Parts: sequence; structure tokens; C-alpha cells
Amino acid sequence: MWRWAATGFFFALFGIGGLLLSIIWFNLLRLIVRQPERLHRMTLNSIRNSFRFFLGGLRMFGVMDYRFIGDDKFEQDAGCLVVANHPSLLDYVILASRMPRCDCIVKQALLQNPFLRGVIKAAGYLVNAGSDALLLACEARLQAGGTLLIFPEGTRSMPGQPMTLQRGAANIALRAGSDVRIVHISCHPPMLTKHGKWYEIPPVKPEFVITIADKVKVMDFMDDHDLSLALAARRLTQHLRTELMRSNIQDNEK
Repeated sequence: MWRWAATGFFFALFGIGGLLLSIIWFNLLRLIVRQPERLHRMTLNSIRNSFRFFLGGLRMFGVMDYRFIGDDKFEQDAGCLVVANHPSLLDYVILASRMPRCDCIVKQALLQNPFLRGVIKAAGYLVNAGSDALLLACEARLQAGGTLLIFPEGTRSMPGQPMTLQRGAANIALRAGSDVRIVHISCHPPMLTKHGKWYEIPPVKPEFVITIADKVKVMDFMDDHDLSLALAARRLTQHLRTELMRSNIQDNEK
């Protein structure tokens, strides 16, 4: 009952916090900071620190726990594409709280969310409108030294179901010539899954384990005989699926 009540409280706090950041804090930053690059950096830092505070509250009140393995590798990921599996609603919050910079692709529908719309616009997140313009924007962001986070499944995974990856992440990496950082996320027992409601509380406190694995060199998947990048994207996507599925198999064995 305690974890149920605390989960509801923090679920509401997340939305209210996003609204307050948008209405008050980000507007104050715009008045004080005139340099666009510094303003963007301070905005992303504000979001990261807010997420750390939020996760610290979840841990302190016993809602969930989490630990990182190898998160120092994020310091090497300027101009890198970060891909991760997506078992829970908290995955983005957890990763963005630890990454020095996190450029994210969000669903267009989130722009209609009054609690998150201001945060998305202030952070300059890329909106997935399913167009070639998005691919070009991702390429430009990576070549400028950004770190782009993508969940290549496109949505939260279903426990026990085969993993299906879209080719968008591979296409972006190949177009930009950016290496790909693999991140494994596990959550036991499952929490805030695709069809799970916030009030469906696991019987014991969940623990997230986030393992930052090695980078994948995209040039290893290029072949001079390929007629287009589509073939390289297919090979890279299959490799990413194998690596991300490896963590799922290890979790099941545990």
C-alpha cells in the first residue's frame, strides 16, 4: 500500500514538475541567458538534474531502485547514437538523468501534452513526424556533437515477446557515420510496461539495472558492393537486435 500511494504521488509530481519547469524556470533562463548555446546547455542540465531528483525520490520512498554499470562510458559519446531496449516507461528518465547530453526523439502526440510540451520545446528534442526532414535533423545533431538516444523498438517491449526493431536507428547511424552505443535495461519485476497501469504495483520493489555496453562501429557494416544503404541498415539492425536480445536472454536465465 505504501508503494502504491508513493507511486501515485510521484506520477502526479512528474507532470506537475514538467509544467513548472516550462512556465517558470525555462522562462527565467530565457530572460537571464542570452547566448543560445549556453541557454540550451543549461536547459538540458536542468532537465537532467530534475530527473535525478525525481529518481532519488522514487528510491528514497521505496518505490523502486536502480543501478548503473559502466555509465562512465557516456562521457565518450559526443556525436554518438545511443540505442537501448525499452521495457519500462521510466527508461528515458533513467538514461537522461545520467547522460551528459541527451538529444531525444519524441512522438509527435506528446506535443499535445500540456505537462510535457514546454519541456520538449525548450530542450529542442526532435519530433518524430515520419519524414525525411527528421533523418536530416538527426544527422545534423550528431555531426554537431550531440548524443542521440533512440529506442529502436519504437515502443515499450512486451515481456516474453520477441523483440522487433525498426530500421530508423540504423539508417540514422549510417547516414551520419556515427558509432552506436548499446545500452541494456532490465527491470525485475516488470514495472510500468506497455500495457501496465501505474497503479498495478509489483509484489516486491522493482530494481532497474542499466548496463552500458561497448560501441558498435557502423563502418564495419558497410560493403562497397552494396547498391544502397538499405542493405547495410538491414545488417546493422540485425546486429543491434542480437545484442539487445542478449540482455533479455541473460535476464530470463536469472
